[in-house]
Amino acid sequence: MRDARAWLEKIHALDFDRTVKIMNVCGGHERSITHAGLRGALPKWVELVPGPGCPVCVCPEEDVFQAIQLALQDKVILVAYGDMLRVPVNLKKGEIRTLAEAQAAGADVRPVASPVEVKKLARENPDRPVVFFAAGFETTTAPVAAMLAEGMPDNLYILLSGRLTWPAVAMLLDSGTPGFDALVAPGHVSTVMGPEEWTFVVDRHEIPAAVAGFAPESLLASFYSVLRQLKTGERLLDNCYREVAHPGGNSTARRLLGETLDIVDANWRGIGVIPGSGYALKPAYAKYDARLLFPDHGDADSNQPGRRRAGEMPPGCDCAQVVLGRIYPNQCRIYGRACTPRHPVGPCMVSDEGACRIWWAGGVRVAADA
Repeated sequence: MRDARAWLEKIHALDFDRTVKIMNVCGGHERSITHAGLRGALPKWVELVPGPGCPVCVCPEEDVFQAIQLALQDKVILVAYGDMLRVPVNLKKGEIRTLAEAQAAGADVRPVASPVEVKKLARENPDRPVVFFAAGFETTTAPVAAMLAEGMPDNLYILLSGRLTWPAVAMLLDSGTPGFDALVAPGHVSTVMGPEEWTFVVDRHEIPAAVAGFAPESLLASFYSVLRQLKTGERLLDNCYREVAHPGGNSTARRLLGETLDIVDANWRGIGVIPGSGYALKPAYAKYDARLLFPDHGDADSNQPGRRRAGEMPPGCDCAQVVLGRIYPNQCRIYGRACTPRHPVGPCMVSDEGACRIWWAGGVRVAADA
């Protein structure tokens, strides 16, 4: 069916006598859900929980700090996706806390939309080092892998902060208190890695799962699928994005990821280290690795007098709890108070994929206890 109204009627007909929580992992899903008003259209017994689908939100604070210092101290051309420019680090008031502030202070910081722009910029500035601060999940890390495999200008370096999506969900499920009854898996990630990457949710944890696209019809189809499974006791991974997400994913992208990058344990901001959840450049590409070729400004011996709560969320910020689906955005202690899109304290209020920013844009302007 392609009619959103028909899917809604089927969902309402299921009629549960308890609350059912469905986690949607992807920030793009959360944006579609909020902007289409799907929460208000669903039965009261359905709760949609935004999960760990915002790469900007989980990018380690120390990586953002390193990028800022490379731009300020090492005089590189620092290139990053636009959302990263406003992510704050933990420094005292008056210090430069974002890449945008570093840019305003005279650092050469430039936003880009794709790695193609990065290579072009490096070629246009052959006498200057260019560092690409590449934060993202599998979908945006795959183009970085392609760039490495194709060959890069000698003056271009990668500060990679890539993450895999599924290990965060696995961590929640393994915790014993996942906080959700069913999962809607990310469509774009499944397009690259293959829908079957999410079969562990069903096979190992017996939780219904469905891959969804970004149109309301696809999202509603996925909600109906997992709710029907809960009702009947059936358990399967349902692909509701078959026109794009095919078995095996994108073979070229997966091959390039495997050829150029290693999977490593990685830190998620405010959450901690999740095993096997990050990407790092393989030794064969060490000459492009900014972590190896530039000073480590986050090191304990780097003497940063204003550096406090290194690696953590800012005081009062509950972004980590929002990312893990433990609370809703407006349940954060500083949502709509100290933290707004104009003056974001936490990363979830910065990115268009951050749940707090999405909820604010959707009209939720006050905290839950206000």
